[in-house]
Amino acid sequence: MKTAGIITEYNPLHYGHAFLMQAVRRQYGGDTAIICAMSGDFVQRGDFALVRRQARAEAAVRSGADLVLELPLPWAVSSAEGFARGGIDVLTGTGMLDVLAFGSECGDSAALLRAAKALESPALPPLLKAALAQGDNFAAARQRAVSALLAAEDAALLSSPNNTLGIEYCRALLQSGSEPEIFTVSRTGAAHDAAAGDAGGYSASAIRQLLGDGRRADALSRMVPAMQAAYAAEEAAGRAPVFASACERAILSRLRGMSPADFDALDTGREGIGQRLYNASREASSLSAILDAAKTRRYAYARLRRMVLWAYLGLTPADVPAHVPYLRVLAANETGRTLLHQMRKRAQLPVITKPAAVRQLSPEAQALFRLEARGADLYALAYPALSAAAGGTLWRQGPAML
Repeated sequence: MKTAGIITEYNPLHYGHAFLMQAVRRQYGGDTAIICAMSGDFVQRGDFALVRRQARAEAAVRSGADLVLELPLPWAVSSAEGFARGGIDVLTGTGMLDVLAFGSECGDSAALLRAAKALESPALPPLLKAALAQGDNFAAARQRAVSALLAAEDAALLSSPNNTLGIEYCRALLQSGSEPEIFTVSRTGAAHDAAAGDAGGYSASAIRQLLGDGRRADALSRMVPAMQAAYAAEEAAGRAPVFASACERAILSRLRGMSPADFDALDTGREGIGQRLYNASREASSLSAILDAAKTRRYAYARLRRMVLWAYLGLTPADVPAHVPYLRVLAANETGRTLLHQMRKRAQLPVITKPAAVRQLSPEAQALFRLEARGADLYALAYPALSAAAGGTLWRQGPAML
């Protein structure tokens, strides 16, 4: 039996996500086990997840995954590079990874690996420095730099979001020394982050937009059945849908209470973006106005959103360990339980099924879990029903064993 790993958010889980799991089993056999490394309550674009982690993880197992492990908070809300590195840490940490599977616009794993090797080349840094000096944002500058090392069609892969993420997965694998097989399928339908109504179907972001627009039936029809059921149950409990706008005043309050030094601590590139956010937060009365005021050609909105989210959560780069220190189980079926049994011997990281077990781990691991618990409490403040937002839930909830 092969074990395939998928790094994901399932925000929410739709038919495109299910297609990847089906494609894995068509390629490697129906008994292929699937392990997911899934973001928790916050996601990579600097936003709140539509539905809390436990509900999404259970829906994933009911939709084809066998074991869902948590991608810890600092990596889940990082750049594509950090997101990929955390996901690869989780999957390789199981000691079980035979295949890494993901969707991409190109569907060409060899081309993605060539681009990853170019990004790891010692020839890249001076080329990137020269490209950044021209004033482009990091993504555009990096693509220009890579075009000096690769054929134009390979460098162009960095202009597409899922290709870019796949390249970062390959880079993280190269850095880890792990060598699973790489399997990618071409994305069909809507592009990543396509808006509702765009041609080609519905992306996860379009589904979220439909819910925000009050088009509940349309949104649910785009989710797989288990996700529909999970969403409906969370909605009935007053815990869905979750949108960052519900915490806008709390976020603005946090930003206005921060000092210039606090913002500078989030500006890892030391490029002045922290001061732009600080200045904008003194005057603007909405998050969108803050982002618009701080935005320049060089800084992508996603990067600004992540910095604002880190500020709200009280995260700083110093809180991010060099590597993921533990594997936290969110959900599993019978095959997943078999995997967990095998991981007792093969896993390279401690496996947590009960929150109390964290207290037996390293101080670094305990500090990370406390960040997760605080993040969960802040996330709950965005529930539609405040009565459902009790604190301390992460210390009381174990995985869903189906």
